[in-house]
Parts: sequence; C-alpha cells; structure tokens
Amino acid sequence: MREDVVDPSLVSTLAVSTVTPPRLLSMSLSFQRCSLAAWMKENIKKKECHFYVESERKGMCKCGHPEIKHTEEAMKPKDFVGESWDKHRHVREVPTDAFGDINFGGLGQKTGKYVRVSTDTTTELLYELMTERWRLPPPNLLISVTGGAKNFYLKAHLKGMFHRGLIKVAQTTGAWIITGGTHAGVMKHVGKAVRDYALSSSSLGKPVVALGIATWGILHNQQALVHPEGRFPAHYSLDVEGQGRLSCLDNNHTHFLLVDDGTHGQYGAEIELRSRLEKLISQRPLGNRESGVKIPVVCVVLDGGPGTLNTIFNAMLNGTPCVILEGSGRLADVIAQVAGLPVGQVTLALIHQLMKKFFASEYEAFSELKIIEWTKKIQDIIRIPNLLTVFRIREEKHGDVDVAILKALLKASQGSECVGRGSWEQQLELAVAWNRVDIAESEIFTEESQWKSCDLHQAMLSALVGHRPRFVRLLLENGVCLRQFFKDEGTLLELYSQLPNCLFFHKLVKRFQSDLDRKSRGSDSQGQPGRKISLTHVSREVQRLLGSFTRPMYPPPPDKYGIDMPVEGSLLTLPDNERDLQVTRGYGDDGAFRDPGRDIFLWAILQNSRELAEIAWEQCRDSMAAALAASKILKRLSRDGEKGSDEVEEMRELASHYEKHAMGVFSECHRCDEQRAQRLLVRVSPSWGQTTCLRLALEADDKSFVAQSGVQALLTQIWCGELAVENDVWRVLCCMLFFPLIYTGFLAFRRDGVIQRDEERNKEINIIETFTQSSAETLRWKSHVPDLPSSKPLKALNCWSRLASLYGCPQVKFYWNIVSYFAFLFLFAIVLVVDFQVMPSWLELLLYIWLLSLVCEEVRQLFHDPDGFGFRKKAKMYINDLWNILDVLSIVLFLIGLGFRLSTELFYPGKVILCIDFVVFCLRLMAIFTISRTLGPKIIIVRRMMMDMFFFMFLLSIWVVAYGVAKQGILIHNEQRLDWILRGAVYEPYLIIFGNVPTNIDNAQFDINACSVNGTDTLKPKCPVLNDDQRPAFPEWLTIIMLCVYLLFANILLLNLLIAIFNYTFQEVQDNTDAIWKFQRYELIKEYHSRPTAPPPFILLSHLYLFVRCMVLRRPPYQYKQFKDELPEVQEEELLSWEAFMKDKYLVSARKEHNKSMEQRIQDTSEKVDTMSELLGQEDETDSAAMVKRLTRLEEQVFQSAKALQWIMDTLKAQGHTSKADPPLLVSSGTLCEIDGREKMGQRTEEVECHVEARQRRYPDSPVTRFPVPEEKVPWEVWLDLTSLDKYRNPGGRTGLRGRGALKHLGPNLIVDPVVTCWRDSEHSALEFLAVWDETKGLWALPGGVVKSNELLPDKLERLVGKQLYDQIKAKANSGTKVYEGYVDDCRNTDNAWVETSVLNIHLCRGSLQMADINRKANSSLGSAEMVQCKEVSKRTMVCSYQRYALQKVAELYSRTF
Repeated sequence: MREDVVDPSLVSTLAVSTVTPPRLLSMSLSFQRCSLAAWMKENIKKKECHFYVESERKGMCKCGHPEIKHTEEAMKPKDFVGESWDKHRHVREVPTDAFGDINFGGLGQKTGKYVRVSTDTTTELLYELMTERWRLPPPNLLISVTGGAKNFYLKAHLKGMFHRGLIKVAQTTGAWIITGGTHAGVMKHVGKAVRDYALSSSSLGKPVVALGIATWGILHNQQALVHPEGRFPAHYSLDVEGQGRLSCLDNNHTHFLLVDDGTHGQYGAEIELRSRLEKLISQRPLGNRESGVKIPVVCVVLDGGPGTLNTIFNAMLNGTPCVILEGSGRLADVIAQVAGLPVGQVTLALIHQLMKKFFASEYEAFSELKIIEWTKKIQDIIRIPNLLTVFRIREEKHGDVDVAILKALLKASQGSECVGRGSWEQQLELAVAWNRVDIAESEIFTEESQWKSCDLHQAMLSALVGHRPRFVRLLLENGVCLRQFFKDEGTLLELYSQLPNCLFFHKLVKRFQSDLDRKSRGSDSQGQPGRKISLTHVSREVQRLLGSFTRPMYPPPPDKYGIDMPVEGSLLTLPDNERDLQVTRGYGDDGAFRDPGRDIFLWAILQNSRELAEIAWEQCRDSMAAALAASKILKRLSRDGEKGSDEVEEMRELASHYEKHAMGVFSECHRCDEQRAQRLLVRVSPSWGQTTCLRLALEADDKSFVAQSGVQALLTQIWCGELAVENDVWRVLCCMLFFPLIYTGFLAFRRDGVIQRDEERNKEINIIETFTQSSAETLRWKSHVPDLPSSKPLKALNCWSRLASLYGCPQVKFYWNIVSYFAFLFLFAIVLVVDFQVMPSWLELLLYIWLLSLVCEEVRQLFHDPDGFGFRKKAKMYINDLWNILDVLSIVLFLIGLGFRLSTELFYPGKVILCIDFVVFCLRLMAIFTISRTLGPKIIIVRRMMMDMFFFMFLLSIWVVAYGVAKQGILIHNEQRLDWILRGAVYEPYLIIFGNVPTNIDNAQFDINACSVNGTDTLKPKCPVLNDDQRPAFPEWLTIIMLCVYLLFANILLLNLLIAIFNYTFQEVQDNTDAIWKFQRYELIKEYHSRPTAPPPFILLSHLYLFVRCMVLRRPPYQYKQFKDELPEVQEEELLSWEAFMKDKYLVSARKEHNKSMEQRIQDTSEKVDTMSELLGQEDETDSAAMVKRLTRLEEQVFQSAKALQWIMDTLKAQGHTSKADPPLLVSSGTLCEIDGREKMGQRTEEVECHVEARQRRYPDSPVTRFPVPEEKVPWEVWLDLTSLDKYRNPGGRTGLRGRGALKHLGPNLIVDPVVTCWRDSEHSALEFLAVWDETKGLWALPGGVVKSNELLPDKLERLVGKQLYDQIKAKANSGTKVYEGYVDDCRNTDNAWVETSVLNIHLCRGSLQMADINRKANSSLGSAEMVQCKEVSKRTMVCSYQRYALQKVAELYSRTF
C-alpha cells in the first residue's frame, strides 16, 4: 500500500491530541445542538399534505388533518384541480420540525431522543443518525419485539422472566431493542423492563437501547415535540386517559423514530420503514472487523393478532428467527400449541379450535376465508423449524428468556447457508460478540464437537480485542494453542493496533511521533519517512518501562513490517472505524515468539486489563519473572500517569496483586526445593529482557518479595560466600586474624557440607536400590531431589582455595573495611588534634594516600556496571543513595580543606573545614550498621524521623521568627548591627524553647551596665528604649504575655506535636522496617561482593590491577554468577517445567483459600438462595400448569368413559352382538378433530408430501398473490369451494392460482436438468457436478432449462460453456443415465400449468479435454453474474429441494454417501 506524505501539522495535531484532556477537545453543548439542528434540516424530512380535499367530516381533509393545519397553497392548489386525493401524489417532503431530546418528567426524569422522519427516508441515513449523531454503539444483536398492540395480561412469573431475560440479553450482548414505541401492549411491557433495569443497581453498567418506531400521525400531544430548531428538551406528558383513539409514546424507551406519511389518525405507517431498517442493520458486519458475520436479528412475539401473524410470516421468509412466548395469549399461544407437530396434523379444524380457545370473543369476527389464510401461514411457519423457537416455562431446557433468544439465533445459523464447520464458526463468533459463555458451553463446545486450534483463532482474536476474559479462558480450555495463534506475527501486531485509549497507548503514540519527527529531519533529500508503528516501538517503550538494563523484547525488524498508523488528527478521539490501525507483518521468523504466553500477558498488562492478564499469566512459562515484570511496568506507568486518577490506582493495585503472585510461586518453590528456588532468582530470563527475577524485584521496589525468607537465604548465602552460613561471627574474626585455623575445621565451608550431603544421599539411594531393585533415576525423581543433567560431582577445596574463599568472602571484606575505616578515622583525628603542622607530617601524608584509595573506590563503584544499566542510569542510582551523597560530600570537603590548608593565608580555615569534614566522615560510619539486623532497621527509622524533623522545623520557624521580630521591635529601637539583630530575632527565641528565659523583658532584672545605650559597644547588646529615669520604657505586661503565649505554643504544643509525629513514624515504620532493611541489605551485599579483597589503603593495588586489565589489556569485566546466571538450554527447560508445576500448585491452593474466605462463602450462599427461590417459583408454576392439564385430561376420560358405558348398555339392550353406534375412541379431545380430518383424507397426508414452492403466497415477479391453500386442501380429491379448469390439473394438487402464470403453456412444461459429473481426483475422494450460481435465489443450480424438440440438452448449457464444449457434452448425452423424471415443485406452477423435468447424468473423465475446458471456464467466470463452478455432490451444497433429490439419486448411482 502506498505511504502518503506526512504533513508536519498533522503530526503536531497527533502529538497535541495525546496530551490534551478530552474535555478540552469536546465541543460545547450549544454548538453540538446547533450542528445537530443544521444536519437535521439538511437531511431529515417530514411529510405534509399540500392538497386539501374535504372528507365526510366537515373541516377535515382526507389526510386526517383539519383545515387549519394546511397551508394556503394546499387550500388553493393549481396543479391538482379536479383530482381525487391520493396519498402518494398529494403529500410532499419538507424539512423536519420535530427532533431533539424528549423528557417525560416524573420519577427519574426519563430523557430520550426523538426525530420525526418521512416514510421515504433512507435507512442508511437513519443508521448514520443513530450511530454518529446520537452516538449509539453499533449493536451486536437486534431484538425486534412484536405482538399485541393493546394491553394484555401476562402472568406474574412469565412477565418477570420476560423482563429479566430481555434486559439480560440486551445488556450482555449489547443489543438494540426495537418496538412500536407506544405506551400500550407489548411495547409497554418492554418499557417496564427497561425501567426496572434503570432503577436496579446493575444499571451502573452500559445502558440498554430501546428504540421505538411509531407512526407520527397517531401520536397524542404532538405539538409538544414540534419546534423548527429542535427542542432540548421537549416536555412530553403521558396522558393515557385523554388520548382517545390516538396513542402516547412510552416513557421508558430511550430513542424514538416517528414515521410520518402525511396522514393523521391512520396506524401502520411505520411498518415498511421498520422492516427496511431491520434489514439494513442485519446486513451490517458484526463488530469492527470484517469477519463475515452480520448483525443477527431475532423477533420476539408476545400475544398478537392478524398483523402479528403477517410480521412473523414475513420475518421467517427473510430468514429471521422468531421466539414465541407460550402463555402470553392469542396468536402466540396458537402457534405454540401447533409448533412441533407434523404439518399434516395442523388442520383447519385444529386452528378453529385453538382460535376459539385463545381468542375468545374475537373468534366470532374471523371469517372462514381468514381462518384458511391463517392455517396456511401457520403451516408455512412451522415448516421452517430452525427459525421457530417456542419458549415454554414448563420446559427446563430453555432456561430463561435470554437463553431461548440466543439459542434461537444459533439454531437459525445452523440452517443457514453456512454449513458444516463454517456454521459452527459463525455461531462461535456470535457467542463471542454477545459475551455469552454459557451459550457457548451448552450449544457450541459440546462433547460431539471436535475443534482444531486454527478453527478457533478468529474467535480468540475477537475475544481478546473485545475484552472477553471468560471467553479467552473457554477457548484455551477447548483447544486454542497460543504458539499456533501467534505463529503469524501479524496477530500480535493486530492486538497492539486494537489497544484501547490507555496510558500506554498514549506513550506509544508519542514515541511514534518523536521517531517520525526525527526521520523527517533526516530524510529531506531521501524521500518521505514511513508511517508505521512496528513491534520495535512497542519494544522500546516496554524497555523504558522495565529499565535500561533489560534488552529489547522483540528484535529490531526490517523496515518492511509494521502497523500503518494514521496521523490525520487525533487517534484518541476518532471513531473506531477510522482509528483502527492497518496491520502488516512485524518481523521474520527469528525465534522471538518463544513464549506466546509472555506476549499476550504483556499485551494485557500494558492496557491494565486485570482479567485478561490473569488468564495470560497462567499461560506464561516463566511465571515468576512475568509477575515481577508486570509489577515493575505497572508501577512505572502509575508514576507517569495522572495522580489520583482511577487508572493509576488500578495499576497500583494490580502491581501489588502480581507481587503477591510472585511471592506465592516462589514460596511454593522454596518449600519444595530451596536450591532450585534460589536458582530461579538469579537465572537469566530470555523472555524478559535477559534480566533476573531478583533484579526485577529490586527495580520494581517489591520489598515484600525481597523480604521473603527464601530470598534472604540466598542473600545470606552470597554474603557468606564459600563459608557456611552457620559459622559464628567470632569464628570468622578469629580466622581473619589467624588464617591457619581454616585448615583445622575451626571454620565450616559450604562445599564441604554439600559434598557430605551428596554422599549421604547416594548411600541412601544405593541401600534402597538394593532392596527395591529400582533405578537411581527413578528414586531421584520420586524423592524430588534436584539432579540437573550437566551437574558434576563437587571436589573438596584445597588449601589455596580455602584461603581465597576466606578473604574473598563479602562478609570478611566487610569486616576488614570496618577495621580500615575505624583506623582511617583514628588517623584523621590524630592529625587534626595532635599533628596538624604547616608542613604535612608523614601521618598526614598517609591520610592523604588513604583518602586517595577511598576516592578511587568511589570512582570504581560509579563505573562498575555488571547489570548493564548504562552510565546515566548508574550515575542516577549512585546519587540516589544517601551514603554515596555523604561520601561525595566528605571527599569534596576534604579536597577544599586540603586546598585551604596548603595555603598560608587560609591555613586555619582549612583546618576548620577538615574538622567539619571529620563530622561527615563519622556520620558515614552509620552505613556499617545497615547490615545489622538490630541496628539496621533503627537507622531507617532515624532517616524517616529526619524528614519529619525538616517539616517540623519549617513550622517551628514561623513561631520563632514571629515572636523574635516582635520582641526585637518592641525592646530595641533601630538596631543597626546585623549580628545582634539575628541574635535577638532568631537565636534568643530558639534558646527560649530549651529553657533559657531572657532577662531583658523584665524591668526588675534590668542592668544598664550590661548593655550599650547607643549600640557602640560591639560586645554588648543595645539597651532597650529608656525613659527619663533611665529605666526601660517598653510595656512590661505585653512582653511577658507574649513570652507566655510563645512558650505555650512552642514548648507545649509544637514540641508535643513533634513527639507525636515521631511516635507515629516509629509505629508506622516499625511494622515495615524489617522488610525495608531486608530490601536495602541487597545493595550492601552486592557492593561488597564486587569490592576488591584488600581494604583501604591497600585497595589501591587492586584498583591498579583493574585499570591495567580493563583499560590496557581490554579484557571484559568479571561476570558473577551469584547474581546473574545464564543456564544451558536443557537446564533452562527443566527448571521452567518445574516452576510451571509449582505455579499450578500455588494456583490450586490460592483458589482453595479464596473459596474458604468469608466473602466468597456469603456470595455462594446468596447465589444458592436466589437459585432455590427461582426454582421454587418455577416449580409452583409448573405444578399449577400440570394440575390444570391433569384435570382437563380427567374430564376427557370421564366424558369418554360415559360414552363407553352408554355403548355397552346399548349393546346389551340390543339383540345380538351389534350396537347402534360405533364404540368411542379413547383419545384426547384435542386430537379428535385431527383424526377425523385424517380419516376424511384417507391418511393421504402421511402418504403424499404436498408441494410447497408452488403454494408460495406471492407469485414470482408479479404483484399477484395466491389463494392460501392449507395442507389438507391440496389434493384434488378433497373438496374446496374453488373452480378450476378440468382439462389440466396439477398432479401435485392445488396451488391457489389458476391459469398458466409465467409458464409458456398449460399442462406440463418440460425441462431437462443435465448433471455433468466427474471425480475430483484419481483416488475418487469426492464426486463433483457442474453447477451455476443463481443470484436471485442465492443457491447453486443445475444448468437446466427448456429444450428444443430435436435436442437432448438445454440452450442454457450452451450459453454457459460455449458451443464447442456443448457439442462435446452433447455427444456423450446419448450414453447418459436418466436418474429422475417427473413433477417439479416450482414456484411458477399453477393449478393448470406445471414444470416437469428429466434429470440426465453425463459423466466425464477427470483428465479429459472436456474437464480441462470446464475448469478454464470456471476460472474465467469468477465474479460474473452466472458463475460456473464444480461443486461436490453432497447435502452440504445448497441447491433447491428437487435438485437435491436428483443429486441424491446421482450419489446412489455411484455408490457415494450423500
């Protein structure tokens, strides 16, 4: 695809849109209304009469509107003089004047949207109005509710089930509910269901869309809705009592389309537009992606009359499934009673009986012709069982109404043109779109169904993109292989292209925009840069979130792959169809997808999807690293997000959740095998950036994870090096001073213990093997003893190794450095106190050398980067450490003091600076206590209290300065000396806090000799303002009160506040100090693990060696496996398999704990109580219905028993063994009429199958309609009051239409259907036939037709395949086999003209020239109106009924299974 030039302004728009809040980009409400009004006037029309013709009612036009509603032009028309009024000619379209928001008032202030539209409005425009102007999300299902338009009674239980089921299916699937919109009948029931949902607590979810399509002309209180500029809102009152023969809108619907045909008071104007709108929506693709599945439509029927029957009949002819609610009354109950019966048993007598029963008084108004028409339509309805579903309360298989609706749709898809596996995949797509796992489990993933992973990939992608976590789990359980799912890298790119508007998506767009800008600046002369987001952008952003120490998740791809990223405008505010990113492949097959579980887990974590991430984490192989990486990513994203937002809080909760997961898995591993668990901590994870679990936990600041005993055991083991952990400190110190003790066993080494344990284990295994005759490998497996394939027997340490292990131990290094540091401080103190000369002494020179070694060590720590952080990250980490700050400060002060000390003029200031520096060095001594379990946590508390002290001092300084300045201004007049001003305003008030009460505020203690009157004596303070008696003139009472108030607040309030703060900090930190200390302990251990062995100042030799090795010899730095161990592939696989097993154990135990929790028990109990209550209600209803049925049957039996007794009596009275009447049949009264009908027909309904296509209501390509001929009246032998031509009678029976219709002549019209067959391959795997596509019927057909008198094959075949090929096939026709000859059930048949066919099979060889020509013709006909293909002779091939029968005969001819 061509890449367009990137406009820099568009890129800027993209960048701005990613950081600007949506509320700043949204239009004002008034502007939106003006825009909507302009669009309505331009596109939406209404209808009005413009030719006034007075009707029988005076002052009323034939359109139904009064005279005053007509314009002057309509009153005096010039164009229609002398014409009679015609709705189609005398009604015109004008811009609509009724639209906006409608408010019904009352409880809840129900508000919806409405518009008045013309009957001729295009459905595409209406769909645009609803989805773009009203901003309704496209539906995943369309529920058309129809039935009784008048109020009818529903049983309480059925009404509750209907309300609950309708709302549940609408809410869970995202469906639109379409009704008539008025406040009556079935529409009122739908409105009440929507109201109940809105008032329930569950309405916090997405709202239910209830669309009412009503006729404008029958609305009561129309004027409240009319305004040329729209009403926002229109206040509509529900006046049922005063509506008369009109109707009010239902106040519980959410949207209204008010259809206007220009008339008033005439119902039914909306029917045609509603049908067209439903058809348009049903042709729209389901979801945002082209999966081939269209939006399904279902019709739900309650009650109903003649109009409802037509609606059901037309809906089923269009392929729309219908759900009938038994027990809702009238038509619904009639259909429910006959559904499931054979068509032959649905007789006129039965329909008479059922209509009399359910329609009651209305039955008398039905004519005999009307009942015949109803019988015919009902027969046609039940002839399509895959589109008819009857919801019966007494049948438990249906469950609730929502289940019945969804099952009806799935049943309809099974009978559609998608057959076989395609039908199941379509059903699965529907279930995913509806998010109904229960339907998928019960109807799709059955025991009989066998699914391949590739068959479920499309559904898996839909479930992931649509955020369907329960479906993702279900698909994984039923065969989806993630490795196959991600085999095509474009799948992962598709997932990232469908990311929602989350924080990571914003960052991804910013990174793309920055890369685009950089490429634009560097490609001025090299063409325009690409506009693709690839996995490289994702990888870089993830690497930034994880840390620079990690490697990219996905390798850099070639430039040919990526996601085409539209930059025209905002990605965050565009509609979904414009916002989707076009996906292309990301990179080649280079092994990047070694763990597909990692890819889907990372994708879920980045969008903060908890449910999907939980499922994906269970699929990860490296589960502990995945959980820790998720914690790190989420915490980093939460820091980058807006503080206080819900998304940030959710991220933090999810990060804590996965930290707990990591802790749980590690604890399970550590309990099973400590060595393997510790190896999991330090092994390099290829799936997560070549880093380790321990490093990820530290970077994520997961203190709880690091504080676990298993992690601390590993750190302690690293701290002790090769020395055993059990060694006492005094033993280590003794060996440090006198190393020969290590050869006497005084100090234990870890390897010695391992060797001893291995020997004991091998002895035990050998003993057990001797007695049980089991192999050593089996015993090791059963005892869970780690025995890695590449492990070798350990050798004992020699003398040199023991000595090196002793002094290379981090613990020993630490002790030597403590001794060295104390020696350094002692030397520093000696120099400062005793030996600080003008010319430096040898002690002072030694101090300088010692300091140089400390400086070199700090430089080494700064540049030492074994984890690959990079200098910038390493420098940041170095500065963030408080002890490093003290190190740098102490070194800088020492260098400054040294510079001053070497100068004669600044010799003494230099000594002062060095003295201050000594204090800093002493403070640095506290760092050595961090390793102590007792003092380490206390240092953490001290650091927190110092922060509290800083904020307290800020608060205290306000009181100190306030009191000090006020006191200084009252006592002293115009003090000019700055030092004495600070002393009086700050220093003295500060000392007052500690009990140094001033004497100058009290006249009794005033001494004029202790002060200077004019402030000329620099050693004395200035005297206060004096009076003539040389006594202080300030108000003594005021200064004393000020002092008391100051002491009250400063000494009592603030100091006690400080104590309270310290106490709170201590209590808060004390609970976490242990975890914090364990977390910070790692850095100290790692520092001394990599630190050279010799302490300062001897460490200079080690620094010199490192400098030569790295800078001169250019050798790589040492790699320490204690913190980062890259395992061989075999050991890696073995360790990950064991970790996966431990993860499963942890998940099982976690679920058990969750099920035992009190909250879960309460929830389970509540669900059980609700289920029991519902079952009891259903049982009561079922028992009641069963009791009525039993009583009815009992009455029938009593009635027939009486008849039987009467017959016996008559027989006994008569002479002989005969009776005056036949004995009664002991059957139910409900079937008596059916038996009588069958007896009259001579059981013909069971012997002969009547034609169906020939009795279709509408004759093809004609406005003519047939007379509805019921099934029992089709045979000519059965009397029916219809005249017919005697000369020509259709052998199939009556069709409801006389004459020849569209056929050429009366009587039989002969055609020939050639079946040109061949084998698919040499193995005869399938038999194929030549078929042509019939566009009008949507079916494949045989290339048959009328033949000339002297021809064997029809002209149609010649037109399709050409003259030459036609002649070749005709040459083989004489040797063909006639497989069928006789009547054809054709839709063109009439009572007096019909089609008869002769099906001729012509078989061709697979490799013949004729087949080669046919294949070329098939390829050239692709996409044409008459497409020719070779299709399999199978029931899966969609053909008409008689041709299916002919193909079945052909299959029998070749002994093939049809």
